[in-house]
Amino acid sequence: MKETPLSNCERRFLLRAIEEKKRLDGRQTYDYRNIKISFGTDYGCCIVELGKTRVLGQVSCELVAPKLNRATEGILFFNLELSQMAAPAFEPGRQSDLLVKLNRLLERCLRNSKCIDTESLCVVAGEKVWQIRVDLHLLNHDGNIIDAASIAAIVALCHFRRPDVSVQGEEVTLYTPEERDPVALSIHHMPICVSFAFFQQGTYLLVDPNEREERVMDGLLVIAMNKHREICTIQSSGGIMLLKDQVLRCSKIAGVKVAEITELIQKALENDQKVRKEGGKFGFAESIADQRITTFKMEKAPIDTSDVEEKAEEIIAEAEPPSEVVSKPVLWTSGTAQIGEGIENSWGDLEDSEKDDDDEGGSDEAVILDSVKMDTGVEVSDIGSQDAPIVLSDSEEEEMIILEPDKNPKKIRTQIACTKQEKAPSKKAVKKRKKKRTTN
Repeated sequence: MKETPLSNCERRFLLRAIEEKKRLDGRQTYDYRNIKISFGTDYGCCIVELGKTRVLGQVSCELVAPKLNRATEGILFFNLELSQMAAPAFEPGRQSDLLVKLNRLLERCLRNSKCIDTESLCVVAGEKVWQIRVDLHLLNHDGNIIDAASIAAIVALCHFRRPDVSVQGEEVTLYTPEERDPVALSIHHMPICVSFAFFQQGTYLLVDPNEREERVMDGLLVIAMNKHREICTIQSSGGIMLLKDQVLRCSKIAGVKVAEITELIQKALENDQKVRKEGGKFGFAESIADQRITTFKMEKAPIDTSDVEEKAEEIIAEAEPPSEVVSKPVLWTSGTAQIGEGIENSWGDLEDSEKDDDDEGGSDEAVILDSVKMDTGVEVSDIGSQDAPIVLSDSEEEEMIILEPDKNPKKIRTQIACTKQEKAPSKKAVKKRKKKRTTN
């Protein structure tokens, strides 16, 4: 599955925010995301979270034959895997250019910098040495994979313990953790990678870019450094030209960030070692907050209810008494009520256009209404008074829709649906009556 490209609107929005020295997650230009380190039950297993980027590190070891040109040195092997679980754009079973570049950078950062004493991994010169394998799995991708992977690799190596061995003549005895305590690796220093993203040909600089910022950046500069401000490796990608002052500025920022991260790693290792010695609970399951697993189980907080009545009386005494003035309802007509002032009822009032039409065609409607009364037998009583009802015939086959106005209506419009047997007066008869009236 190919990576979903950014739209032009998103790209312009990100670049405009970077120009204004703003970031989507609220960080400043040189701020790192929050780093969280948790350890598994076994030695050499850890998870590093850099914001939403998560990397799992696992270290393993075995006795193998050494290399011919380095008979007294152990072997270090690093392997980074980008699975589809981290991002849909990563294809399984195929090494992409990004994966090859990250693996080479990790090897230069950790193995070529001699951070681990490989000679201490030798058991029998030319015959048996320890091979240390570091497997890194990307669990979630949100940008800056190399920084999270380098931190996970060095933390897993510092946390790892290899089995103890003894050599008697040509016999090599391997002891279990129950027989002898495992031995930690000899680590000289802790190199950590710090990434810098450049935008608009090096005009703007960001530390620890996230996934969206990586899509719009023009170039990337990675500096691997330890807390002694010794540069272990440096790599620039993207084809941008950087000035000497820019590189020196990035190296100074990297020295500060590496010192902070190294201190955080040492504290995490000390806390884990302390918990294991005291016999406390440790592992990935214990590092997860309880509220995420048991959401409906919360500790009961004690509440003091001894002086509830006194506090209630104080609140009532301080409160303002309710107002005694109650608004009276306004009765506009019988059967209606309204609180406060309102507008008079305009039901039954006709608009000006309707009044003009009624004045012009009043005589014609009167003739039609008289003929309808004679044919259907509908009796309409005098409607001059307000309460006088309108009486309809007892026929069940007729339907009448009456609109009742409020006061002094000018006319009543009736619609009568006659049965099929009784026919309404034809249009010709109505026209003849009109002509007779005009002649008279």
